[in-house]
Amino acid sequence: MRAAQLQLPVFDEITKNLTQLENYIQKAAAQQADIVTAGEMFSCPYETSNFPKYAEKEGGRTYQALSDLARRYGVYLSAGSVPELSEDGKVYNTAYIFDRQGRKIAKHRKMHLFDIQVEGGQCFKESDTLTAGDRVTVFDTEFGKMGLCICYDFRFPELARLMVQQGARVILVPAAFNMTTGPAHWEIMFRCRALDNQVFVLGTSPSRDEGPGYTAWGHSLLVSPWGQVLAEAQEKPAMLINDLDLTQVDQIRSQLPLLAHRRLDLYELREKER
Repeated sequence: MRAAQLQLPVFDEITKNLTQLENYIQKAAAQQADIVTAGEMFSCPYETSNFPKYAEKEGGRTYQALSDLARRYGVYLSAGSVPELSEDGKVYNTAYIFDRQGRKIAKHRKMHLFDIQVEGGQCFKESDTLTAGDRVTVFDTEFGKMGLCICYDFRFPELARLMVQQGARVILVPAAFNMTTGPAHWEIMFRCRALDNQVFVLGTSPSRDEGPGYTAWGHSLLVSPWGQVLAEAQEKPAMLINDLDLTQVDQIRSQLPLLAHRRLDLYELREKER
């Protein structure tokens, strides 16, 4: 499976973001990419006050544009995430997946909202304007099952394990780590999740813009089921294109059967003791 990860700047105009996305998808398709990924909140600047302003209902303008891009260029499209307005007026941080025909095959609403205050570092509170999702997301493709979550979701090991238990061999993570958490945790987190669950992991970020507001770390990366960083961007706009040999998942799980060696009897006993 050939994957293209698009690390793009984010503008304050949705049309400009969509035009940029199409230009890169066209380049990726010309290089026979099977799946194209983008970063968290690719369609609007990452600020809590922006999410309600840019939010659209499923089926709206941005949704239709993404579906059309997947269909026209014949790729699976994981276009990062967008602010979604639900029928009851709530706003979610939502990631859609479209197949080669432009059909929606998955939808994930960010489950863990990024509410943090690091002394001397980043302060952010997504819950000021966003509502948390409540579903684990795994979907089928011609390459097998894949999992999908968004940024802060991936900090929680149990979520990655749940996706793997449902058959995921690849996990897609649109994300936007910042200049405090990025240098400290970005690479080690992705390597740990890939290693512990013996899956390919694609972490795709926006590029870095050091202007006012939230500053993304960048450094989109691809990690193997062995925990190796196979490719990594720096902070500037970039497109990573890599071939994933998915037979490695089965080979590594066979040679080092971590998932099979779990002591489920002890876990179940512990739950009963509670």
